Amino acid sequence: MQISQGPLDGVPAPAEWFTGDAWIAPVVEPEGGARTQVDSVRFAPGSRTVWHRHPLGQVLVVTEGAGRVQRRGGPVETIRAGDTVHIAPGEWHWHGAAPDRPMTHLAIEPVPDDGSSTEAGEPVGDGEYHGGRVEDVQAVTRTVLLDQVLPAPRSTQRVEVRRITIAPRRAAGLHVHNGPVFGSIETGTAVYQIEGEAAAVLRPGDVFYEPEGARIARFDAEEDGVTFLGYFLLGDGEAAEIEFPGR
Repeated sequence: MQISQGPLDGVPAPAEWFTGDAWIAPVVEPEGGARTQVDSVRFAPGSRTVWHRHPLGQVLVVTEGAGRVQRRGGPVETIRAGDTVHIAPGEWHWHGAAPDRPMTHLAIEPVPDDGSSTEAGEPVGDGEYHGGRVEDVQAVTRTVLLDQVLPAPRSTQRVEVRRITIAPRRAAGLHVHNGPVFGSIETGTAVYQIEGEAAAVLRPGDVFYEPEGARIARFDAEEDGVTFLGYFLLGDGEAAEIEFPGR
C-alpha cells in the first residue's frame, strides 16, 4: 500500500493540447504491468482541450466544479462533480471547464499494447464551446463572483490594486490588514484561512475577502506558487498597512 498526500497540484498542460490554463497531475502511471493511465486534470474557467480521440476510449470522472463536453456531431453538454463520462474508442470529442467555474476530473485511459497514442485535432473555437456559431455567443457576460457585506459602514476614498506573487511552498504568515482586502487568484494555488475558520484552497478564478482587522492564519502558496490581485479599500489619507503579530 502507498498513500500519496493531496491535493494534486500538477504541471501546466501543453499549450498545443489546450485552450486556456489547465494542469495535469499523474495518479497512476502505465508501468509495472499496469495498462491504464489515470491523470487528475484541473481546468481554469473557460479552458478546454482541443478536439481529440483515444484509440481505446476514455472515462472522465468529475471530482470538482462544473464543465462541458461534446462528441463530434453531438450537442455541448454540461457535466458536474459526481458525473462520469464514457468516451468510445476512436470518438472525436473535447472537454473543459464551464465559462465561469473551474473543473477537475480524473481521466482514465487504457493504454494500447501496440503503442498507438491519442490523436489531437483542431482547437475548439468560442462558437463550438458555447454550443453555437461565434455570432450567437453573447458579446458581454456578467457574473457576480462575490457580494460581500462589510461589518460596518466605511468611507472609501480610493482603491489600491496590487499584483502579488508568493513563491512555491512559501507562506505569507499570520497577518492583519488595517482595511478590507479583496482578491482574485490569477495563477497557481494557495491555502487560505482566517484564524478560527476552516481552510480553503484557492485556485485560478477564485475570489477571497480578508476582513479589516481579521487575523489571517494562512495564505500559503502550494507547489506551483500563486499570483493574485489584491484590492485594498482605503480612506482619505490612509495607506495600506499589514501587521505580522509575533514577529
